[in-house]
Amino acid sequence: MMKFTYTARDQSGHTVKGNIEANDKKQAMDTIRAKNLMLLRLEVAKGGGLNLSFLSGKSRVTMDELVVFFRQLATMIDSGIPIVASLDILKDQSENPTLKGVLTDVRDGVNTGASLSDAMMKHTNVFSSLFVNMVKAGESSGTLDAILDRIAAYIEKTSALQAKIKSALVYPAVVSGMAVVITLVLIIKVIPVFKDIFSGFGAKLPTPTQILINISDFMRGYIWLMGIIVAAIVALAKWYYSTPKGKLTIDGLKLKAPVFGPLMNKVAISKFTRTLSTLVKSGVPILAALEIVAKTAGNTAVELAINNVRDSVRDGESIAAPLERSGIFPSMVTRMVAVGEKSGQLEKMLTKIADFYDAQVDTAVDGLTSLIEPFIIAFLGIVIGTIVMCMFLPIFQITSVVNV
Repeated sequence: MMKFTYTARDQSGHTVKGNIEANDKKQAMDTIRAKNLMLLRLEVAKGGGLNLSFLSGKSRVTMDELVVFFRQLATMIDSGIPIVASLDILKDQSENPTLKGVLTDVRDGVNTGASLSDAMMKHTNVFSSLFVNMVKAGESSGTLDAILDRIAAYIEKTSALQAKIKSALVYPAVVSGMAVVITLVLIIKVIPVFKDIFSGFGAKLPTPTQILINISDFMRGYIWLMGIIVAAIVALAKWYYSTPKGKLTIDGLKLKAPVFGPLMNKVAISKFTRTLSTLVKSGVPILAALEIVAKTAGNTAVELAINNVRDSVRDGESIAAPLERSGIFPSMVTRMVAVGEKSGQLEKMLTKIADFYDAQVDTAVDGLTSLIEPFIIAFLGIVIGTIVMCMFLPIFQITSVVNV
């Protein structure tokens, strides 16, 4: 639990201050609003956000741990073991103190008469609205074990997709970083050594060599200024991204970027279709499912498009038409969704689209890796080759004079 301090205004207009305990900021806000207070300010209390679970080596619940939890809970419920007893067993065998504490609270909630979904809803930092709504649908339909197993399968698929994206982004980032470091070392450390050597020649240096030495002198003298400029640019970019307009603009540019844009687009489509398919198959109403999918999109531009789809569906329109108008989803996706709606097999079509785009992501990742590697090698060759040529030009010049 975390401690928060808040400032709010009651119905009579008086300012109210106080403290509250909650699992996260969202829960604290919901609790304050439930008291008919208008929240003005909410902050983590001094020392209130401290989590000592890191002392045992783990401070958060991983995807793999959630997969095991949902899979084992599904097996136990299918075997006829009561939910409270199942949660007690899973709590005892968990090695993660965060998950152990959450399961203890969920077990206590179920034991006092709350439903499993209501007890899980208190821990949005572990169980997202996607999982909670699927569990609620499973409880209503009497297929809780099947729903829990479906959640585990969904997490596995999502985790695999995230791993693919990381493999596509981490490798070029590391290699690019190494290229920048090597170039900086050459400019800041190596070139000054050659400068001292050339100063003893007493001759005018070739123009490319002099330019490179001037660049080296500037970077050595003003590297602190360059660091400040870079830090300011990063801070400004973070601030702009924290604004609604900035987030929408940057997320939209991500989907249109020349190299990574198509990959991000495929990932967004795969995540949208798989999440919506899982929710529809689990019996979650379509409007609620679209709302959850929008919140879990991970991209503001995609979230806005899905919210527009939800508004259109609420007004009686089909899903396919507003998807096509968004400009984010290709015609193949919208046509397959339209066929699924007409045939009554929407979740099956969505699953097929997700599987197809998962394969597309695999292909895109392989292509991206094979494209970036020679590009970085060529960059290193050109930059380092240029530096070496500029440094050896005076030596070549002196050698030609001596030979004459």
